[in-house]
Amino acid sequence: MRLFQKKKLTAEETTKKRKDIILLSLSGLLLALAFPPFPFHYLIFVGLIPYFLVLEKRETLAEINRATYFMAFVFSLLTVYWVGGFTVGKDYYLMISGFVLLFFNPLLFLIASTLFYFALRTFSRKTAMLLFPFFWVCYEYCFSLTDFQFPWLTLGNSQSKFLHFIQLADVVGVYGLSLIILFINLFFFLSYRHYLKKSNYKIPLTIALLLVMLPIIYGVIKENSFKESGKKIRVGLVQPDLDPYEKWSGGNLNEITGKYLSLSREAVAKKAELVIWPETALPVYLLSGQYTEDLDSIRNFVNASKVSLLTGMPNFISYMKNEKVPSDAKYNQAGDFYFTNYNAILLFNPDSIRIQSYGKMKLVPFGEHTPFADQLPFLGDLIKWGVGLGGWNIGKDTTNFKLGISPPAADYELGETQSTNNQQLTTNINAVVCYESIFPELIAAFAQRGSEMIAVVTNDSWYGNTSGPYQHKEISVLRAVENRRSVVRAANGGISCIVNPLGVTVAETKMYTKDVLVGNVSLNSEKTFYTRHPFLVPVTSSVLSLWIFGIFILFKLKAKFKGSGN
Repeated sequence: MRLFQKKKLTAEETTKKRKDIILLSLSGLLLALAFPPFPFHYLIFVGLIPYFLVLEKRETLAEINRATYFMAFVFSLLTVYWVGGFTVGKDYYLMISGFVLLFFNPLLFLIASTLFYFALRTFSRKTAMLLFPFFWVCYEYCFSLTDFQFPWLTLGNSQSKFLHFIQLADVVGVYGLSLIILFINLFFFLSYRHYLKKSNYKIPLTIALLLVMLPIIYGVIKENSFKESGKKIRVGLVQPDLDPYEKWSGGNLNEITGKYLSLSREAVAKKAELVIWPETALPVYLLSGQYTEDLDSIRNFVNASKVSLLTGMPNFISYMKNEKVPSDAKYNQAGDFYFTNYNAILLFNPDSIRIQSYGKMKLVPFGEHTPFADQLPFLGDLIKWGVGLGGWNIGKDTTNFKLGISPPAADYELGETQSTNNQQLTTNINAVVCYESIFPELIAAFAQRGSEMIAVVTNDSWYGNTSGPYQHKEISVLRAVENRRSVVRAANGGISCIVNPLGVTVAETKMYTKDVLVGNVSLNSEKTFYTRHPFLVPVTSSVLSLWIFGIFILFKLKAKFKGSGN
């Protein structure tokens, strides 16, 4: 009957356990304090040292992973506590899914610690520790690939305020910054251990300091030598500050449209050439043919003011049985037709009937897309968010928008995303929806296809005035630096902003204010090293990790066959 009784710990074991809990909690706390909105970004360079102190004493996979999960849980809880919209408390499903995420998110950290265990059983502990940064970056990248994708806690995301340090992102990207941060932590840790053992601590300390200073030197040189493009566009960002829950509960559509147009006229009065509205500006499928009055109001504004309008908007495309139907289309039994619906962006150009569109490609797990619902359709019916249109299809292509004169009316198709007749068009812009801005390789794909500016339409008002909106805004800074593109964000309740190619926030609004932000934005089509090679660091780290795993398996098999032979 002693099966379920816990082993009684000795006084020494209890003390050690408490010490480890303190160290792991300290690591989680330091990492969390390095992320916005806290001003302690430099803590990221030492945040993992307490964790390493625990890790170096662990031997079994269970011990290593328990320590890693606890540290990661503290880190996740303190950093993304807001993800369930708990402070607003208006949607129980959002809160439940956010609660689940807080416990699921730390599990992904175990990719790194498990690979560390494999290396520990294959090589020396010192070698395993030196490989650990690559394992961590492998975890960060893997987290961006699955249906559970939520790479919010990528370590490099913490450094948006350290402008000198992040300039190197135009070469190595945010994953490269993470790798450097991890090695800085590691060599500071090794220096500390050598110091305690009264051995030569200066070599690892020097390496750690060089890893801090060299990116800073590069950054200072880049900031002083970088010249912004002379090609500019004047952009007006509309921030209506609408309650998202009330908007989706069936508010007066004409009234909402009127508010947007009124604010847009303020932007035009300040000489804006491009006006941008936030994500899902109107809670309807504007192009479905049922909202002609509001569609005409928008067209009339665009044509009369001679400005282009870029807006987040739900988009709905129907297909009759005799048409080619996409494999992910859904069937409407009442109307006997197939359809796809997207959390989309639409572009209206003046004096043109053509409406360009883009469907969001990276959907928020549970909030916009139920993981694995495509493979297991019943999950989509079982798990549904209480607000918004939801159940979105996944967009298929990195479509850049063309500002200027659109192709002739004969080329127009409702919801079409392709562009032709490029000789008549002047400016390419990349526009993404909300959480897509945290995916570096996605933004790089747009830049590879010739985008000259990055626009983000978002609605962070679901989460109240918490850390979330501030973190989201700061992550966009990394996208600007990686690709040397200006970033403009139009957010429903804030933070709307203009970020230049060096990552400097030129202008921004305050949270939960109705506002119009207008400013000149530089356009750039040159491709950075990172833009051309966005997968270099994450794929290299992943291949190395896979190689370590393969060697571990081979050693296991060799030992097994050797044992069988005896």
